[in-house]
Amino acid sequence: MVLAVLVTGLAFATPREIAFSRLLPAAPALAAAMWPVIPTILLGVFCLLVMIGLSLVYADLGTPFTAAAIVVVTLVASYTSRVRMQREEMLFQVRLVADAAQQVLLRPLPRRIQDVEIESLYLAAQEQARIGGDFYEVADTQYGVRLLIGDVRGKGLSAVGAASAVINCFRENAYDQPDLSSIIHRLETSIGRYSVGLLDPDEPEHFATALIAEIPHAGGQVRILNCGHPPPLLVQDGKIHVLEPVKPSPPLNLAALLGDDYTVETVDFTPGDQLLLYTDGVTETRDRTGTFFPLPDWLQELGPAAPRELLDRLHQDLVHYSGGRLEDDIAAVAVRSAQPTIACPPRCAPGGRGRP
Repeated sequence: MVLAVLVTGLAFATPREIAFSRLLPAAPALAAAMWPVIPTILLGVFCLLVMIGLSLVYADLGTPFTAAAIVVVTLVASYTSRVRMQREEMLFQVRLVADAAQQVLLRPLPRRIQDVEIESLYLAAQEQARIGGDFYEVADTQYGVRLLIGDVRGKGLSAVGAASAVINCFRENAYDQPDLSSIIHRLETSIGRYSVGLLDPDEPEHFATALIAEIPHAGGQVRILNCGHPPPLLVQDGKIHVLEPVKPSPPLNLAALLGDDYTVETVDFTPGDQLLLYTDGVTETRDRTGTFFPLPDWLQELGPAAPRELLDRLHQDLVHYSGGRLEDDIAAVAVRSAQPTIACPPRCAPGGRGRP
């Protein structure tokens, strides 16, 4: 519309030898890229009326040719606008389906389970994707709060299938298996069956790193089983501890090659302590010089922060550090042991006797 008004003003204000009026067909052509069909046609009609008005002032502008061009361009632009809107509607429906599928696979984590605060962060490397090969999940079981985080070989949508197999297996077995080693055995079986079922001679077999943490409801400690995954960071009394496994366990679907000897380690986890679980996309984020993101040093400089604030800052700093371009999927889960909730005694309840 601005272009049409500008051309109209120039056509009336400049000598007819310049013939700015010949630019009028460009207005409906541009409108087709943004406007619906009816506004595009109305703009074409406006341009046609402007051309007719100019012909009343200047008789030698070649009005028939320009008017015919406006009519043809308007008709083509209206058809183009209709096709564009149909494709936009189709794309919108496809995105709704994709969002629903991704929401089911990587559903939001509860922000608190009893005395454990939980926050999560996910950044997919592939554009328009909400998930990729990284995954996480949490389950409130009779054994305590169990958390899973992992990373399937590869990135983007090609790794979603293997990630879904691991997540769904964890959701089924986290509530029933008595220990972490039993859960890992089931995850190992699940991803192995998935890889065999979809094995392509041109594609390497799937495997994944994974870490399971279990925080008993009584609190005081956390049990960790690390299967080739980046070590979590423990913030305790203002100090950062990198929880490297004493004896590494094999990644999922590699037990046949490396053995299935899984080691569970126990670490103190008292109220106020915070645990950061993450995938290698965090520590392998590079700046322009190729230097990896210094996660432990960054966490030390950040200082005390609630789980949500910690992940928000991590998101901002990772994007800034990489120059706005992430090369790998990124997942992180921050867990903090909160003060136990103390139930109010009967005399403190409304209507009860005695003073609180």
